Amino acid sequence: MAQAETAAPAAPATSGAVAAIAICFLVAVLEGFDIQAIGLVNKALGAEIGLSPIQSGWVLAASNIGLVPGAALGGWLADRIGRKPVFILSVLTFGVFTFATAATSNYWPLLAVRFLTGFGFGAALPNIMAIAAEISRPDRRASTATMMFCGMPLGGAASAIFIANLPPNTDWRVIFYVGGTIPLVFALLIWLGLNETRRASARNEAKPMSTVKALFGEDRARSTLLLWITFFPTLMILYMLLNWLPALVADKGFAKPLDLVVGGLKIGVNASFTFNLASVAGALLLGQIIDRIGFRWPTILCYASVLCALIGLAKATALAPVLVYAGIAGFFILGAQYALYGVAASFYPAAIRGIGSGATTAIGRCGAIVGPLLAGELRQAGFSPERTILALAPAAVAAGIAVFMLSFRPQAKD
Repeated sequence: MAQAETAAPAAPATSGAVAAIAICFLVAVLEGFDIQAIGLVNKALGAEIGLSPIQSGWVLAASNIGLVPGAALGGWLADRIGRKPVFILSVLTFGVFTFATAATSNYWPLLAVRFLTGFGFGAALPNIMAIAAEISRPDRRASTATMMFCGMPLGGAASAIFIANLPPNTDWRVIFYVGGTIPLVFALLIWLGLNETRRASARNEAKPMSTVKALFGEDRARSTLLLWITFFPTLMILYMLLNWLPALVADKGFAKPLDLVVGGLKIGVNASFTFNLASVAGALLLGQIIDRIGFRWPTILCYASVLCALIGLAKATALAPVLVYAGIAGFFILGAQYALYGVAASFYPAAIRGIGSGATTAIGRCGAIVGPLLAGELRQAGFSPERTILALAPAAVAAGIAVFMLSFRPQAKD
């Protein structure tokens, strides 16, 4: 059976729902800022510390490695003690270790703080996914999730603008001082402004369902596996582009006109800015479309378009087509990803939504780990920027096939 449901009139937004969307959006902005910042300063940071391309890949991957156990633990805890306390603690953790990134000057401590930064945000992600599902009607879940998660590309775009307007040869640590201080303020905002969305019936459940049964019991095994197969290659593509696109574009000789010098090295801000900005439009538009007609055909179109964009980006020989293809890639890959955050939560009933969302996020972030590491390995092996980008094409095909199969699976009734 197709996933589309009969559209129902959207429920009027309450002040609590609006506050929840705004808070989750702002937290997503912070992660987008941090992800893009570490990618943009990667060359300067690596030159100062003396990192090889493979070591740079591990630094970029470390936060995603931390996000995997963070998401699994955060989702598990949220189903037991509530969304709000886990959300607050995760944002505090994220902020403290983003700030600590600026205090590191050696490879191994840098890996540790980036791991813990990711752990903090990983614990926040399944809470955002669960909150999106719990404050919205089933016919508005994709739109609600995209409104929250489009904060990530806006944060990435803000990071690019912030860095591009710094004076030449600014110390890269300034970026993480700013990015680490703001989450500490936001933790207070969550405490004051966010209502607990976990239902009383779930809180009072005497025997919480085991993780294995939650994910694979009651005919959820195929849905769970298809979600994982969709999310893994999607985030592999996304995070390779987020982390390596600035360096790859600069290596192709296209750093101008928004060129930037940090630590004496040019950084290609142009494509990252275009990628992030286009993805906001993609996320909001696709969320609306998916809520109206279901996710099958819109997401298949997304992955076909991502495949074309990757080929175009690899073959581009001038700045203008690079920016166009970067925008297309951002529009469709992030649009599909954020809409699927809302869709994924709907495959699990409320009592196990945190576990289901956390596991899906964790598996997806394994792909996010592989993406930057793969790029580092390929560049170390002498692959050109063109061949490095083309290496992602099979992942787009795999995700498109998996999401098509997922669209025939039943969703939870609550």
